[in-house]
Parts: sequence; structure tokens; C-alpha cells
Amino acid sequence: MSTTRQYELVYVMTPQASDEQVAELHTQIEQIVQRFNGTLDKTENWGRRKLAYEIGHHREGTYVVETITGGGDLMKEIDRRLKVLDSVIRHLIVRVDEELRVADRTRDARKSTQARRRTARGLPPEPQPGEGRGDNMDQDDDRNDRYEVQR
Repeated sequence: MSTTRQYELVYVMTPQASDEQVAELHTQIEQIVQRFNGTLDKTENWGRRKLAYEIGHHREGTYVVETITGGGDLMKEIDRRLKVLDSVIRHLIVRVDEELRVADRTRDARKSTQARRRTARGLPPEPQPGEGRGDNMDQDDDRNDRYEVQR
């Protein structure tokens, strides 16, 4: 039984790789994802960039980032395929669903703390449009609370 998770795939192709070769590799990955019943959520071609260090006499490479939802067997197959391609000089697969879940929990905790503080001051739990305090409202609240306590 395979559970569905979200992964981020980053691969760097040689600078000699043409746009057609990059598109062809993307199509191959897309076909693998479909065959394993996954979904290709997002693809970003960052274009040709300088590498942090020289890899196999290459100083530049074409970067591509793809977000894929699927199982571990799908990612193993993509990893296996990318390892044998000469045009791919580096690739990395990272599971990102856990980090997104932690970020959502942190955001929810901040919102509940903000709503609790606003209610304690007699304000509505959600900021009203045009209050004019900006996006850093909970940081401003923290500073005001510390100032009031110190007086």
C-alpha cells in the first residue's frame, strides 16, 4: 500500500542541453507520473544558471523544479531514470508535505493567538479592512503587550 505524498524534484541539465531536450525530459517525467497514478502539480524552468561549484567540467546548468504528488514507488522510478541520463548532471528529490503541514499548524496557532488577544482587548477576532496596522499586526501586538507590562 502506497501513501500519496508531495515531493519536490529539482534537476540540473548540462548547459549544452537545448530547450527541446529539456521539454523532452519533462514529457518523460510527466509520462512516468501518469503511469504511477500521480499528479504533476507545478513545473518551473529556472533556465540557465551558474553552478555553485564545477560538476564534471560544467560551470553552468539548466535548472528545472517540479512539484509531484504520488507514492514512493513513483519517486524511486523517477530517481532511477534520472541517474542513467547523461544530460542530467544533478538531481534531488525532497518530500515537502510534512513541512507544509508544520507551516499550516504554525499559521493557525498564530491566528488563534491573534484572535484571543484581540478579543481580550474588546476588538473583533479578525482585523477589519482599513484598520491601517499592516501585515505585522501580531508583532505590533506583542510589542504593545510588552510595553504595557513594563509600565
